[in-house]
Amino acid sequence: MSSFPVILSAPSGGGKTTIARRLLERRLDLGYSVSCTTRPPREGEVDGRDYRFLSREAFEAAVARGEFAEWAEVHGNLYGTLRTEVERVLTAGRHVLMDIDVQGARQFHLAFPDTVLIFVLPPSGEVLKTRLSARKSEDQAKLLVRLRNARAELGEVGRYHYVVVNDHLERAVDQVSSIIDAEGLRHDRVHELEAQVEGLIEQLEQEIHVFSKGD
Repeated sequence: MSSFPVILSAPSGGGKTTIARRLLERRLDLGYSVSCTTRPPREGEVDGRDYRFLSREAFEAAVARGEFAEWAEVHGNLYGTLRTEVERVLTAGRHVLMDIDVQGARQFHLAFPDTVLIFVLPPSGEVLKTRLSARKSEDQAKLLVRLRNARAELGEVGRYHYVVVNDHLERAVDQVSSIIDAEGLRHDRVHELEAQVEGLIEQLEQEIHVFSKGD
């Protein structure tokens, strides 16, 4: 069975990062591609684990060298996914799980067409505002920007293969996990499927021949 990338997108506060972390704890067949960003670390974040924190100059130099599968400017900061990070996880035989905004998801899908795109919806605008306010890191102006961006991002839902409503965290995690399982069983992702089917057909022909002789 071949490995493939999985992207979770959602407005800020939609819960995509929390869902990704729960899945990585639960499933050994998933690997995380650590994204790069120019924003400063939040409290508790660790460089190389949560993000690779780069200066704007270093980030822009990597863009010029074509090192990113996707990158975008979000809320005044640059975010991007290194091609080498994605290939590292895929080569290890694991699916790449990432939480990426809608701009980056469009670019990434062009670079890796077999990517599974999942949009995580908040249950309501009120819940989204409450989640953002609870972070204590958003002043009134920043909160307004994020809410306006969320409104624009919701217009991209139609580009995604699946939509999961995060009204209950564990249920949302289970649904995303089920999507990954189902995608892994698609016939174009199963290695040597034709050989397996041909082998079964040959065995059945032998059985049919034995039964036919008995008649």
